Amino acid sequence: MNVLTIARAGGLLRSVLLMTAWLLGAALTAVMGLIHLWLWLQGYRDVPVIGTLFLINAICAIALVAALLTVPARLRRAVSVLAALFTAETLAGLILSLTVGLFGVHESLQTPLVPSTLIVESAGVLVLGVTAVLVR
Repeated sequence: MNVLTIARAGGLLRSVLLMTAWLLGAALTAVMGLIHLWLWLQGYRDVPVIGTLFLINAICAIALVAALLTVPARLRRAVSVLAALFTAETLAGLILSLTVGLFGVHESLQTPLVPSTLIVESAGVLVLGVTAVLVR
């Protein structure tokens, strides 16, 4: 193998990793939004402040997924960073509600979808962060 062949293989690997991270990041963002929409429909809409935030989260997640899948190449890093920060903020809100409470709501790990949401949002932050780093 010569240097050019190795460089092409490295570029191909980077492209495959980027596309995989990009699609996985979009999927995790969509799942996060769907979880919040589902919970809003199941009764969280009646919880003051949190109900509104759950609906806003679902709407923003839809917008971010659309952006992740459609933006031109020059904006991919910015959208990845924005989606990672949004997901991190959502994860921070869940962690606050599990520990000290958030707007009077105290969640527990036994609450339906809390463990799944912790996994989805943690993975989302990681994958979207990696995507932002891999984008040129």
